Amino acid sequence: MTCSSRLTRRRLLGLGLGGGSSLVLGGCALNGFSTAVGQASEPLNERVEALLQGRGPVPEFRRDQVDPAALLVNSINGTPEIDPGRYRLAVEGLVRRPLQLELAALAALPQHEIVIRHVCVEGWSAIVAWSGVRLADVLTLAGPSPLGSYVYIRSADGYLESWDRASALHPQTLLATHLNGAPLPAAHGAPVRLASPIKLGYKLSKWVTGLQVVASLGERRGTWEDQGYEWFAGL
Repeated sequence: MTCSSRLTRRRLLGLGLGGGSSLVLGGCALNGFSTAVGQASEPLNERVEALLQGRGPVPEFRRDQVDPAALLVNSINGTPEIDPGRYRLAVEGLVRRPLQLELAALAALPQHEIVIRHVCVEGWSAIVAWSGVRLADVLTLAGPSPLGSYVYIRSADGYLESWDRASALHPQTLLATHLNGAPLPAAHGAPVRLASPIKLGYKLSKWVTGLQVVASLGERRGTWEDQGYEWFAGL
């Protein structure tokens, strides 16, 4: 999935080590059998993916490899209208200091750029330059409890995601505010969206308005995960 020659999740699936995960990645053709197999194999998949993820930063691409036209617009409920002047990113749950961060506060934090491949479960991909603040820096600012093992991500359009703590703290997981050197367009998630080379596209929420640190996941795990998609969705 990247320039790296390391053993990726996709290569594991090709070798048959991903178990039933390949049955659920399609999402659109789920049936009772594939769902049952996916649920049975998911804990193993997550352990394998987490092990690969823990091997350090994902190699990035060069800026001249960016293909702006390849990044397609996906939206379930349309593009929400967000007033940048009234925008606040809420950080709550198991944290010592709940936050309500304006865009200026996010801009005041250290900024980072990553040039990575965005991979959609529908079968397309795009090399993109994202820039913004590390999700880890925002969570650290809030002081997450050691009991906080997961992070729920809520969006202005009602989209819901949840991540494990290690993925959220990965150094290449960003709350992106810029795309290919320009302010993030509304269609791609402005003013704030998730960007990371370690997750499939449906984990990378757009129009992010809230982060909630929790000890365990509730009945809901995510908009697509609740319909049978794989939860960890690592690359």
